[in-house]
Amino acid sequence: MAKAIKKAGWLETVFLLAGYLERYQIEGDSMTPTLQPGDEVVIDPRGMLNSGDIVVIRHPFKSDVVMVKRIEEIEEDGSLYLLSDNPEGSQDSRTFGAVPIKYLKGKVVAVI
Repeated sequence: MAKAIKKAGWLETVFLLAGYLERYQIEGDSMTPTLQPGDEVVIDPRGMLNSGDIVVIRHPFKSDVVMVKRIEEIEEDGSLYLLSDNPEGSQDSRTFGAVPIKYLKGKVVAVI
């Protein structure tokens, strides 16, 4: 089952202000019910990745599109096989395949 995302606390706020973490606003409904449009999340560009983690990543074929997806599997070559929590509401690796790690913007570590 999906991992819960913790609420941002004082530590995330300090690291966000110091520039170690980044803020990203959810725009679509691909991760509902976990994340809603308008939610803001804190991402760690250097976070350790595991299956089940939610990540912010650039689309592999549309460089101007940024997506939020859940890691289903980390493949042998390091590529990420990504799924949406709302598969009917978006595209994911079932459509465009595994995404190379170089497109990763960061791991979602908290919701604001």
